[in-house]
Parts: sequence; structure tokens; C-alpha cells
Amino acid sequence: MSGHQHDEGHTVAGWTGCAVAVVGTSVAGIWLGLGVVGLGVLVTWALHLAGWGKPPGIRPVAERGMWVRDRAARAGHPACVGCRLAGRGRSVTTTGVAVSAQGMQGVHGVHGAQGVLRSDAASGSGPSESASSESVV
Repeated sequence: MSGHQHDEGHTVAGWTGCAVAVVGTSVAGIWLGLGVVGLGVLVTWALHLAGWGKPPGIRPVAERGMWVRDRAARAGHPACVGCRLAGRGRSVTTTGVAVSAQGMQGVHGVHGAQGVLRSDAASGSGPSESASSESVV
């Protein structure tokens, strides 16, 4: 067995070069992997906005197939983070109380001209005597 004379290259330079190459490949693989994950997020978001995703929650049985397109995606889904990030599906809530700017003068609990009323003013209890001289800015 000692008749085989070959050098396997076990040197400091060989091992150091190999270690640096392994570390370099690992770091490059991590950054490349993070880039691919980011690309996957963007592609999924674009396909969702195009109607190939699904809204939050459980869909009806007829709409559960893979090739069934979501027709409501163009308007956006109210509870969907992806749609809100794209500027779609913003839900507008109203309180059902409409007050004009002139009608708000002297009403107790009015904060500015935005129509924000306290519960006693919104319930129709009317302004108090001390609030009759207040004006809306």
C-alpha cells in the first residue's frame, strides 16, 4: 500500500481557499435566496390583484377551484392587506349623522368642522346653555 505515491493537496492554502469558497457560496446563496423570496412575494401580490388569488375568509364551494378567477379583485377586498397596500378596497364607514357646517355652531361637543360629535349631541339631547356662545372655527 505504501507503493502508491500521490499528494492529496492537504495544505494550509488548499484548506483556507476551500473554507473561503464555502463561506462565499453560503453568503451568496442567502442573498440570492432572499431575493427569490422577495420576488415570490411580488409575483403573488400581482396575481392576487389580477384576480387569481382569493379574498380573506372562506369562499363559496363554487369558487374554490384553482382556475376560478375572483371578479371582485379589481375593486379590492375590504379586509385584505394586499389590496389596501395597492390602494384598493378601502372601506368607508359612516355614522349616519349628517350635520352641515352652519348647523354645528353652538352644539356642545363639536370638535372643529369635521362633524365629530359627542354621544349626547349625536343622540339629539341638544346643546346646553353654556355652549350657546361657542362657534366652529
